[in-house]
Order: sequence, then structure tokens, then C-alpha cells
Amino acid sequence: MTGGLRHPVLMDISRLLSRADSAVPTGIDRVELEYALYLMRVPASQVAFVAYHPVGRIGILPRRAAASFLRVLARAWASGTRPSRASSLLAGALLQAAAFGAVGDTKHRRTYLLLSHHHLMRQDVIAAFLKRAHAAMAVMVHDLIPIEYPEYARPTEPDRHRRRMDTVGRLAESVIVPSRPVGDSLRHYLAPRGHCPPVSVVHHGCLVPSGIPASAGPLAPDAPYFVILGTIEPRKNHLLLLNLWRQMATEGGSAPLPHLVIIGRRGWENENILDMIERCPALRGIVHEHATLSDRGVAALIGGARALLFPSFAEGFGLPLLEVLAMGIPCLCSDLPVFREIAGDFPVYLDPLDGPGWRRAIAELSGHDRRPVPAPSFADWPTQVAAGLAALGVTNGKVETAC
Repeated sequence: MTGGLRHPVLMDISRLLSRADSAVPTGIDRVELEYALYLMRVPASQVAFVAYHPVGRIGILPRRAAASFLRVLARAWASGTRPSRASSLLAGALLQAAAFGAVGDTKHRRTYLLLSHHHLMRQDVIAAFLKRAHAAMAVMVHDLIPIEYPEYARPTEPDRHRRRMDTVGRLAESVIVPSRPVGDSLRHYLAPRGHCPPVSVVHHGCLVPSGIPASAGPLAPDAPYFVILGTIEPRKNHLLLLNLWRQMATEGGSAPLPHLVIIGRRGWENENILDMIERCPALRGIVHEHATLSDRGVAALIGGARALLFPSFAEGFGLPLLEVLAMGIPCLCSDLPVFREIAGDFPVYLDPLDGPGWRRAIAELSGHDRRPVPAPSFADWPTQVAAGLAALGVTNGKVETAC
């Protein structure tokens, strides 16, 4: 770690503990895990892991048990299997340790590192912990989508997210965001409230699975196919694609009908999407859903696809876009500023409401064998974690801040 730590770090892994028996990680899960695995390599005298307990306490966790939990979780998610019972047992034991609220040595200034939105709405608990632990707060804000686009969130989520951002404004001493649009949104939200801590833009790292099979295997349809990857929820715009596929199926034609492969767990507010997947006769046999696949399995399916389809209405970053582009697979994505920032000219950009445009682009890619495309090189996770820690003031490294 370039330059070493400025102060001892207390990294919060509450979100990861809450996901102890989940078979498929979300993007935020992956980000928090990458930072935790990176900091596991730092001596215990410089890095401790902490967690929030629902009784209203944040406490330091036993280092060895925390490291064991992180390794078990990382192995399970990499293999695409549900974490073993040992993972849940370890998470329960660690939460019990957090409930006691120990903060350890308070003689030296420390940094409290919170990289998810897990309990940011509990401003009182965090403030009390910062005081007891003699710590400054460093935060990652992933997006402000529930505030900016409440129609895509659960009914209670916009108010909860405002409380989270209020905590950031009042308690955080440094913030990183994954893209400039998120940084702009955060400053726009916090400025009228009187305080905006320094905000730095640090992109997420890119992980391309090694040893990808030459064949997509038995999960691949016996026809040309496209993939959409991500949680099934309204802002991902699955309905656009499902309606296009229904239209293509009912119209028929001489050209073979490509298939659509949906990869991702089922999220929220998605009844209309699920109704089409489960009950639309025209889509039977041509739309395939996979909720739990290993990274290797996902990569194999994507490797045989004509393209990744990414028609989201709003994103804070877009990890799947980077990872698929890095595999040399074509991508059709929404024309969002964040996508242009992180992916440049490599994808084909389309308006997320332009159904005819998406259909033409899909038809063009369906009508011939997949053409090779250049595979860009994006920064790996260790590089980006080091940049993120430097931006937060955790290390002595220096990066350019956004504001």
C-alpha cells in the first residue's frame, strides 16, 4: 500500500455480514468485499473490522473470525454457490461481538471506513461511535437514485436515502463516488444544507474471470442469443426488451428469432416484468432466466452471446458493462453520462425509450456471426482500491479530487 496508512482503519463490514447466506452478490456487495480483502493484507495493528448491531452499537470484531468469514464468502460467491452454514454461523458470532460495542484503543486518531449505505440512516449511532472510537468518517456513496428517481425504489426508500445522505453531509470528512454524475448529484443535494465534505471520483475496478470455457455449455440456448445482466427491477428496463422480443416473436419472419437470456436475482416492484417472463405465451422457450450462476458460469454465457444489452434508465456506475467489454463482447447500452464516462466509445449507445432503435441494433447483430471487437483494458481492483483509499485520506497516496 503506497505510503502506508495515515491512521489506523476501522472498516465496517455490516453489509457483508447481512449477506452471509446470499448466493449471488450485488454490485455493492462486490465493492465492499474487494476493499475488505485488500485491507485484510494489512497488519491487525493498522486495520480492524467493525460492524453495526441492531441494538444500536458499532463494535470491533475479532480479526481472525472476521478474516475467516470474508474468505468463506469470497469463495462461495466466486463459485456461484450459496455460502455454507459456517458463513451464517460466523456472521452471527461476529454480530454478537459487535453488540458489546468495544472500540479498542482510543488514544490515536483513526478512520472509520463505511463503503455501503447499510446503516447510514442511523446518524445518532454513527456519531456516538465516532466519538467513542476517536475516529473520522470516510464514506463511499454509490448513487442517489432513490432520491432522484423515487419511482424506481420501494415506497419507503427515498426518505431512508435522504437520511443517509444527511448523515454523510453532517458526519463524513471525506467521500468517494464511482462516477462524476454521482458526485454532481451528491453536491447538488448537500450544498443547500450547508456542508459538503470533499468528494473524489474513483471508478470501480474491473474483474474478468480467468479460464473462461470456450463453449457456453448446456445453459446456452441452441440459437443466437443476447444477455441482460443485473437485478430484475424497473430501472433496469427489462420491459423494453421483453416487449421487443414479444413483438419479434408474434411478427415471425424468415430470419431465425434470437433468444434472450436474463441473468440476475429478482428484485422489487417488478410484478409486470415477472408476469411477462412467466405468463407471456410468445416468450416461452425464447426467454431464459438464471438467478444464481457462478462468475465462471456468467462469463461462459456472456462469452457465447451476440451482445450484452444494458438498457437501464439510471445507474451510479455499471460494473457489468466494463467486465463484458473487457471480454471483447459487444455491448448495447443506454446513452447515460455515466456509461460514456466509464466506457468511452466502446459500446453502442441508444436511448432507453427508443424501442425501434434497439430492435434495429439487435437485428443487425443477429443476422451474422459475432464480429470480433477490441477488448479495452480497464483498471483492476487492487489499483482502484488503492486509489479509493488514497482519495479518502486513508493512505498517504494522492489522487485528484472532484471538488
